[in-house]
Amino acid sequence: MKKPIIAILGRPNVGKSTLFNRILQRRLAIVHDEPGVTRDCNYAEADWAGVEFDLFDTGGYIPGSDDVFDAAIRDQIDLAIKDADLILFLVDVTVGITSLDQEIANKLRRSGSRVVVAVNKVDNQEREMDAAEFHSLGLGEPVPLAALNGRNIGDFLDIVISHLSQEETEPDEKSGELMLAVLGRPNVGKSSYINGILGAEKQLVTEIPGTTRDAIDTSVRYNERDIVLVDTAGLRKKARVHESIEYFSVVRTINALRRCDVAIVLVDAASGMTDQDKKIIKMAIDEGKGVVIGVNKWDLIEKNTMTAREFELDMQRDLHDLNYLPILFISALTRQRIFRLLDSALAVFKERQRKVKTADLNQMLRDAVEEHHPPAFGTKWVKINYVTQVKSAPPRFVFFTNEPKGIRANYKKYLENQIRQRFGFYGVPIRMTFRQKS
Repeated sequence: MKKPIIAILGRPNVGKSTLFNRILQRRLAIVHDEPGVTRDCNYAEADWAGVEFDLFDTGGYIPGSDDVFDAAIRDQIDLAIKDADLILFLVDVTVGITSLDQEIANKLRRSGSRVVVAVNKVDNQEREMDAAEFHSLGLGEPVPLAALNGRNIGDFLDIVISHLSQEETEPDEKSGELMLAVLGRPNVGKSSYINGILGAEKQLVTEIPGTTRDAIDTSVRYNERDIVLVDTAGLRKKARVHESIEYFSVVRTINALRRCDVAIVLVDAASGMTDQDKKIIKMAIDEGKGVVIGVNKWDLIEKNTMTAREFELDMQRDLHDLNYLPILFISALTRQRIFRLLDSALAVFKERQRKVKTADLNQMLRDAVEEHHPPAFGTKWVKINYVTQVKSAPPRFVFFTNEPKGIRANYKKYLENQIRQRFGFYGVPIRMTFRQKS
C-alpha cells in the first residue's frame, strides 16, 4: 500500500510539535515554549478514519539565518514541500499573520503543493472569528483548531483526509509489471547494479554515500517480462538517520518496499553481512516480500575455489531461520552475474505466487506428524487435523488443531521446513496460523 506523506510546517513556536503529538494521540515530539526546539524532523506512522499516512513534524522556518541548524531546517522544509503529498501549514491565531507566515505562504503557492491552513490556539468562539483573517494567505479555507486541548481536531483530520486522492489512500493496483526494489546500505552499489541491467548510465552513480535520495522507478523488459526496478536510498542505522533529508528518504524506501514483489538486497562483499544488512532483510521479510541477496563487489575479493561457498555458509549462519534466501555473488561494476541475480528474483516471484492443493498439503501434514508428533500441552494430547492455504503473495497456511497454544515455536519451524522441503517457496517468507478446530 502506498502511504501518503503529510508534513507539518510553519514558523517557530506556532505549535507544530503539539499538533504532531495530538494527531498521534501520544507524546513523541518534544514540546517547549522556546522557539526552535525541534531541530530534526520527527516522523511517525499515523491513521485517521482507517486511512494510514506518514506524518512529519519539521523545524521552525527561519529565513536568512547563518546558523547551521536553521539552514538545515530550511532544506528540510524545501524537501517537505517537494516530497509531501499534503502540507499542513500551521499558523497562530493569537499573533495573526506575520511577515514570516506570508513568506512561507508565498513559497507554498509557488510550489503548487496541496495545502491545508491550520489556525492553531483557537480555543474559544471569539478566536474562531479571528481565524478568518488567514483567508488572505491565498491557500484556501483556514481550519481553526486548538492542538493543546484537542478542540476541533476530529473535524480538522476529516478535512485533511478529504484532500488526499483515492490513489494515495488505497492499495496500489498491479499493472502486470513485476516490481523489484533494490535495497541496501549506502554506497553498496544499488544504482550501479541498475545501470548494469539497463546497459546505460540512467541512474546517478557517485562515490559519495547517499546520492539516491528518493525511490526511482525504471521500467525494463527482460525475458518477455515487464519489470519495474526501484532504486532506493541507502538505509542507515536509525541513530545515523539524523539529516532531515534522510527521514524522507527512509520513508520513500519503506513505501517502495511495501509496493514491490521482490526485494533484491545488496551486501558489500568487503564488509560481509552486517547487522544493518540483517535488519534490511528482516524488514523485507516482515512486509511479506520475496528476497534475493546479491553480494556485490565480488571482483574486489581475493578468492580460491572455496571462497564463495565459505562466504555463503557464513551468511546462512548469520541469517539463522532465513537460510532459505538465495545468495548470489555479483559485480555491478563488471556486470558479472548481474542477470543471474535478476533471474533469481524472477524465480522467487513465481515461488511467492505458488498455490498448493489442499490434498497435497494434508498428505504433507500426515507424513510430518507421523515422523514427529507435536508434544503434549500439559496433560492434553495435541492434534493437528487439517491444513489449507488461504492466500499467496506471501503464502499463508491455516492449520486447524484442538489446542493452538500447544503448537510451540520449534514445532512451527518444523512444519515450515516440511512445507519448504515438499513444495519449495525458495526466497519467500511463509505465514502460518493455528486455529481452534470447532
